[in-house]
Amino acid sequence: MQRAFVFPFGMAVLAVLAACVMPKREAQVPTGAADFAEHCVACHGVSGRGDGEAAAGLAKKPADLTTLTARNGGVFPGTRVMAQIWGYTGRDEGRVMPEFKELLDSETVLFDGGDGIATPTPLRLVQLAEYVKGLQAR
Repeated sequence: MQRAFVFPFGMAVLAVLAACVMPKREAQVPTGAADFAEHCVACHGVSGRGDGEAAAGLAKKPADLTTLTARNGGVFPGTRVMAQIWGYTGRDEGRVMPEFKELLDSETVLFDGGDGIATPTPLRLVQLAEYVKGLQAR
């Protein structure tokens, strides 16, 4: 009788201990490419040229993301791009693009936007801006 009680009790204790030492799986953070595909392609298109399926129905044509560097004197405007995506620029008159702050909220990383100051910035926002940087026309 005593053996019948000890074995199940011992197994329960082992299960509790295993749960305490098992590494917790952190949620996977989507890549910049995945976030672009989910949140941007409908309007900006796969290539980022502003020719997505939803673009035709918008009051204002989405920006051609492939020319951002060219339109900024050869320098990719990463901080401005992130501000636009996040919604820091506020609701400009005629702004069609939604703010993605809530969707891209994630752990922060230190990011230097070119001013020499490393600022805590959401990882997903940095990754998405880096993906857009990769779309620039050469």
